[in-house]
Amino acid sequence: MTIRILQSVAAALLMAVSSASYAAEGALRVGASPGPYADFLKEAAKKASAEGLKVEVTEFTEPTQINEATQAGDIDVSNFQHVPYMQKQNESRGYKIVAIKPAFVAPGGIYSAKYKSLAEIPNGAKIGIPNDPANESRALALLHKAGLIKLKDGSSINASVRDIAENPKNFDIVLLDEIMLPRSLSDLGAAFVTLNKGVLAGLDPKTAITLEDKTSPWAIVWSARNDKVDDPQIKRFIAVFESEPIKNYIVQRFNGTVIPAW
Repeated sequence: MTIRILQSVAAALLMAVSSASYAAEGALRVGASPGPYADFLKEAAKKASAEGLKVEVTEFTEPTQINEATQAGDIDVSNFQHVPYMQKQNESRGYKIVAIKPAFVAPGGIYSAKYKSLAEIPNGAKIGIPNDPANESRALALLHKAGLIKLKDGSSINASVRDIAENPKNFDIVLLDEIMLPRSLSDLGAAFVTLNKGVLAGLDPKTAITLEDKTSPWAIVWSARNDKVDDPQIKRFIAVFESEPIKNYIVQRFNGTVIPAW
């Protein structure tokens, strides 16, 4: 009798351990870039955990690693990129990653360490823009909107420097890694800096000469491999993210510079 009782207890303990292990392994895996984007994903993960959904947020120092991990199945969903960047990654690497829905607009801006307005930027000044194709287009679109250059098609999300039709002040457009742009402001007349990289470098978005607005086609989206978009855990976490407490956290954390898209 005693042996049977011990066997039953052992079996129950084994089942409990197995269940705990499964719960840990069954956590929703979310990919993020380091810095402010990861901060509010972690805040949403805390809320999700309190509601019974385990979420693990993993930060990747290199954006390309996030899509690589998504395609490989190492993470389930990400919240770090806009659609043009995702499309470029799919085309160049053969990924099958799709956008689920917009999450927020993190406006990139034109910053300068030397000038306080667009009009002050002199002829021949060096203007730094990101050297990855998606953010190159994004930077050129804002320069076009600001009237500093004119593109052949101002609404294109695939523009490159070859598509500059007019450059009346003969700006020297310099392509740099986006991580280097905030650090290079002292050597440039101005530069386009994405919000995430700017905040990490200590830039205040309120000091930008001009910023993108909520109409920007470069909203950050939830994205996943095409066979994961209907995952109920992903839908549940997005619902948690879109709750009022997380929206308030985002607005307060960034003082309105990050614009929720729901």
